[in-house]
Amino acid sequence: MTETLDIDLDPVATSEPILEVRDLTVAFPNPKGDVHAVRGVNYEVRPGEFLGIVGESGSGKSVSSMAVMGLLPSTAQISGSIRYRGQSLLDMDDHQMSKLRGREIAMVFQDPLSALTPVYTIGEQISEGLIIHDPSLSKEAANDRAIELLKIVGIPGAERRVKSYPHEFSGGMRQRAMIAIAIANDPDLIIADEPTTALDVTIQAQILDVLQKAREITGAAIVLITHDLGVVAGNADRIAVMYAGRLVETGGVEQVFQRPQMPYTTGLLRSVPNLATAGTQRLVPLEGKPPSLSNLAPGCPFAPRCPIAVDKCREVEPELVEHGITGVQAACHRADEIARSVLKAKDIYPRPAPVATRVKDDAAPNILEVTGLQKHFPLLKGAVFKRQIGTVKAVDGIDLEIKAGQTLGLVGESGCGKSTTIGEILEMVAPQKGRLVINGIDVADLSKRERLAMRRDVQVVFQDPMAAIDPRLPVGEVIAEPLTVHKVPPRERNDKVAEMLELVGLDTSMAERYPHEFSGGQRQRIGIARALVTNPKLLVLDEPVSALDVSVQAGVINLLEDLRDTLGLSYLFVAHDLAVVRQISDYVAVMYLGRIVEYGESDALYSQPRHPYTRALMSAIPVPDPEVERSRERVLLTGDLPSPTDEISGCNFRTRCPLFNLLPDGDRQVCLSDDPRPRPLEGELVACHHAERIMELDTAT
Repeated sequence: MTETLDIDLDPVATSEPILEVRDLTVAFPNPKGDVHAVRGVNYEVRPGEFLGIVGESGSGKSVSSMAVMGLLPSTAQISGSIRYRGQSLLDMDDHQMSKLRGREIAMVFQDPLSALTPVYTIGEQISEGLIIHDPSLSKEAANDRAIELLKIVGIPGAERRVKSYPHEFSGGMRQRAMIAIAIANDPDLIIADEPTTALDVTIQAQILDVLQKAREITGAAIVLITHDLGVVAGNADRIAVMYAGRLVETGGVEQVFQRPQMPYTTGLLRSVPNLATAGTQRLVPLEGKPPSLSNLAPGCPFAPRCPIAVDKCREVEPELVEHGITGVQAACHRADEIARSVLKAKDIYPRPAPVATRVKDDAAPNILEVTGLQKHFPLLKGAVFKRQIGTVKAVDGIDLEIKAGQTLGLVGESGCGKSTTIGEILEMVAPQKGRLVINGIDVADLSKRERLAMRRDVQVVFQDPMAAIDPRLPVGEVIAEPLTVHKVPPRERNDKVAEMLELVGLDTSMAERYPHEFSGGQRQRIGIARALVTNPKLLVLDEPVSALDVSVQAGVINLLEDLRDTLGLSYLFVAHDLAVVRQISDYVAVMYLGRIVEYGESDALYSQPRHPYTRALMSAIPVPDPEVERSRERVLLTGDLPSPTDEISGCNFRTRCPLFNLLPDGDRQVCLSDDPRPRPLEGELVACHHAERIMELDTAT
C-alpha cells in the first residue's frame, strides 16, 4: 500500500502562481548536433515562495533562468510557455521585456564584477534602474534611495560607499550591491543564479541573510539556482532537482531531503560532506559524469550512472510524476519501490568502508615545522619615484607542524594568508623571518642541488586542474614532467606513469589522451597522479575540490584519504569548506589576517571551538539537513575581512568580533590595547583574551 503524507495548506501554496513554466525547451544549434540544454521543464513559483533549483554543472539550471529573463542569445531555439502573472514572456519583444526586467522581475548574477559596469559608481548603477522605471524620480531622490538600499543590504558607510566604483568593493560587498539593484523597484520575483558560489562561508551567510531580508521587505518570490544543497536546506521552501536538462525530482525541502525518490537526488545528498557527521564515515561518490546534451541515448539519461537501473530504464525515459508521497514528484521507474522503502538509500548507494582504521601516532617524526613564519610586502606609491606608504602583512608570524601520515587543515577566509603560507613552504628558501624545516632539514641551509632534490619530497595539487595542466601534452607526459626534471630514464618514467594512473583509479590506456578529453574529477586525479609520481612525503593540497561538483568531490576526497593511509603521506590541506576539512584532517589551523587564531585536534576543535572567529565559521557552514539547518543558531560576522594593510590596535579581529560586542567596557580594554598571542586552552592553542567566555555567544543568540 502506498504511503500518503498529509500536508497543511498555507497561503503560499493556495495562492495563484506568479510564474508558470510549462514544457520549456531550449536548444542551441551545433554542427555536430543541436545541444538540448533544457528539455520539457515544468515548474511554478507562488508569491513569497523560495524555490531552490539544484543540479550538477551543465544540467540546465542557468539556461532555464536566462530563458525566463529573456537574456538568451538570439541563436537559442526556445519553445514551450513562460507566463508571468498570466502574461506570456516568450511572446514579448525586448522592449516589452525591458519594462518588466528590474521592475517586476529582477536577477542576481553569479559574478557581480562582470555584471556591474566598471566605469559607473555603485550609486549611479542603482539609480539608473530606479529612474528608468520611474522617469519622474529626480537624481537626488534616486541617490537617497540608493543609499537607503545599501543600508538595507548591510553596506557600512552607505553615504560614502554610494560614490565608490565596483573595483573598490570586496566580492561580498559587490554581491550585496547586486542585490540592492535587484530589490530597488520592489520586484515580485527575484532570480538568484549561484549568488554565493565564489564567496567565503561567512560572506555567504550574510548574502543569504540579505536575500531573506529582501524577501520579507518586498514580499518577492525567490528562485535560487545553486549546487550547494546546504544552502537550499536552510533557505528554500521547495526544491527542484535538474539533470540532463530535465527536472527529475520536485517537492517540499523537508520531504525531498528526508525521503528522496530519485536515485540521482539520493546520490547528491550522500556525496555531500555534512559538518555534523564529517570525519566519522566515508563519503559516497556519485560515479560517472552527466551525458552529452547533443546526442542523448534513449531511456533515462541517469541510467548509465544509476546503481539500480533495469532494462526499462535504458529504453524509456520516465515521466515526472507522484509516487505515493503527496507533493513530491520523481522521474524514476523505480520510485514506487523507493517511496515504499523497499529500496533504501543505503541499498542504492552503500557507504564504502575505510581502507584501514586511522591511528594517530603523535610520536611520529615531523615532516613539516614552521616557526614564526613572516611574509610582509611593501605597499608602494608613485610611477617613477616610488615610496613606501604601508605594509601588507600577508603572513604575520605563524607556527605549524605536520607529522608523518597526518593531515593538517588550514582554513580561513580569502585574504587571510593561506596561499602566501603555502607559497613560502613550496618555495623552499630562507623565509623573510622565521624558520622552515622540511623532513628535519632547515631550508635556509640548502644548496641549489639539495633544494632540487628536496622538491621530490614536497609536491602540490592545485585548485583548478585544467589551469595546472598543459593542454598541449598528453596526460602521460603531464604526469611524467616531474620525473623529467629529476632526469629519470624514459623506461622508468613510463612504468611509473602507468603505476600512478592505476593508483588514482584511471586506466593506463588514458596516458595518450589529452586533458580536454577528461571530466573535472578525472583531471584532478591526473593532478594527484603527477604530484605522487616522485614518491613525496608531503602533499600540499590547495583547494583541491572547490572547483568540482559535489558529486565528483566525494570520490576525490575518498581517494586522498586512501592514498594517505596506504602510502603514509602527510597533507597540508588548504580549503575554505570546513565540512570538507573535517572529513579529512587530523588537526586544523584557523587563519585570520595572517595569524593563526586557533589550532588543535580536529575533533576537539569542531566539537567545541574556542575562538569567536572559528565559531562564526562553523555556524556559517550550511548543513544539508533542513531540520538541523533551521533549528541551529548562527553567529553572523558584521562587515568584510579588513585589509592586511590596515593598522588595527590590539586584537585585529575585534572590529568584527561578536563576543567583543557583548563584553562590558572594562573587559573590552584588553582587546583594544593588547594583541593576543596563541595560548594553551584545554588542549588547543587560542589567540583570544576571552576564550573562556565563548559560551556567552550561545546565551546571546
